[in-house]
Amino acid sequence: MGELLASPGANVVHLCIDMQRLFEPGAPWATPWLERALPQVVRLVEHDSPRTVFTRFIPPRTKEEACGVWRAYYEKWESVTREKLAPALLDLVPPLVKFVPPAVVVDRHGYNAFGNGSLRAYLVEHNVDALIVSGGETDVCVLATVLAAVDYGYRVILVTDALCSSSDQSHDALLGVYSQRFSLQIEVTTTECVLERWRTAM
Repeated sequence: MGELLASPGANVVHLCIDMQRLFEPGAPWATPWLERALPQVVRLVEHDSPRTVFTRFIPPRTKEEACGVWRAYYEKWESVTREKLAPALLDLVPPLVKFVPPAVVVDRHGYNAFGNGSLRAYLVEHNVDALIVSGGETDVCVLATVLAAVDYGYRVILVTDALCSSSDQSHDALLGVYSQRFSLQIEVTTTECVLERWRTAM
């Protein structure tokens, strides 16, 4: 973890992964760190909300609509299928709702935010070449999305204090993987470092 190699640049997007009410304390998929990471996420969004993309994880309507291993997954988690779940839990957490628009929301059904093509199409249309990544979870949807972003050739800036997980152990382990095994392709830093370089570039 350290300083950025360079300014995020003019073609950067802040990609905020799944900061939804579904992951708030007391929700079915509560992520304990969400509240701790949220103020840093808000700071990043406030800096340039038009260049923010929020993703939302949208479960299937019923467990029967899930395919392959997802069917077994939703056998266990039938309570989060859209048939059972309160629709409001799929919304962004309240402090982020006010930023849309100009921020945009991209939905998908799997861990990888690039999975259905919508995110990739948006980034290509807007000539994006770098991603500042926040949200959750560090070791699930963020992991799948970041590795896909690397495969597409995006510069990836991972903001550690704006990430959240439900597992301290795997969160810490993944930060080590990001900063060591992918050090040439993923920059691991803090909100303060990002904002300092991003302000300079504007």
